Amino acid sequence: MEFASKLMERTGKGYVSYSALKFASDGSRQQDMKLFELYMTGKLKKESDALDFGGLYDTLLLEPDKLNDRYYIIYDAEVVEKLSSSYKNPRASKQYKEWLEEESSKAIESKKKVISQEDINQVENMIIRLDDSEVLDPETGEIRNVREYLMGQTQAELNNWIGEVPIRGFIDVLGDGFITDSKTTRDLYGFRYDVDKYCYDIQAYIYTTSMGYKDFYWVAQSKSVPYTCAVYKASEQSMKRGEAKFWSAIENINKWLDSPEKDTSSFAIYSTI
Repeated sequence: MEFASKLMERTGKGYVSYSALKFASDGSRQQDMKLFELYMTGKLKKESDALDFGGLYDTLLLEPDKLNDRYYIIYDAEVVEKLSSSYKNPRASKQYKEWLEEESSKAIESKKKVISQEDINQVENMIIRLDDSEVLDPETGEIRNVREYLMGQTQAELNNWIGEVPIRGFIDVLGDGFITDSKTTRDLYGFRYDVDKYCYDIQAYIYTTSMGYKDFYWVAQSKSVPYTCAVYKASEQSMKRGEAKFWSAIENINKWLDSPEKDTSSFAIYSTI
C-alpha cells in the first residue's frame, strides 16, 4: 500500500501499467526515469502512424462493432475515379484537396480519428489472411486456426495487484486458460527480438501473474503482403526475463519515490557491454 500511496502523491496516479514500467525497467531500450515521470503525469504524448495503424487493426480484429464509434473513414475511391479522367494524379489536384479538406473538417467535428480507405482495405486484407491461417500446435499435434488464439473476452480490463504493486491495463484477449496479445510488425521473423527490445515480456509477466494464468501468446502479423501470421508462445525464459525487468522497474521507481529532491533529468545509465 505504501508504494501506491507514494506514487499517487508524486504523480497523481496510484498504479502502474506496462506502458509506464517499460520506461523504468533495467535493460529497456526506452529506459529513462524522466520519460517515466512524464508518462505518469500525463505529459508524454506519443502519437505515430504505426500506433494509429495498430489501433485500427486491433479494433477491426477484436472489436469490429466499435469501428464507426472510434473512426471517421474517408472513402475517396469514387472521387479519385471521377477525377482520374482529367488528372494523372487525382489526389494532387485542387478539386481533390478541396474535397479532402471538407471531409477532414467533418471528421474534426465528429471528434473521431481519421483513417483512409486505403488503411481500411489493408487491415481487412490482413484479417482475411489471418482467418485463413493455421498452425501446428506442437503440444497437442493439432492443426489450429490462428483465430482460435484470439477467442475469448476482448479488451478485458486489468485492475489487480502483484505483491504491493497495483497494476492496471487492458488485455487484448482473455481466453480459456490463456492470454493473447495481438501485434502488427514490419519484420515478422524479427519479432522474437522485439519481445525483449520493447519489453513485451514485462506485459506477459504482469498479465499472467496478476490474473493467475500460465500460458501467454503473441499473435503477430506482418504489415507487408502477403501478411504472414505467426503464433508465438511466451517461454519460461521470456517470463523470467519479464519478471526480472518488472522488479527492476519497481526498484528504480521506489528509489525515485524515496528521493523527491532528485530531478529525473539527472538520470543516466551505467552498464557493461
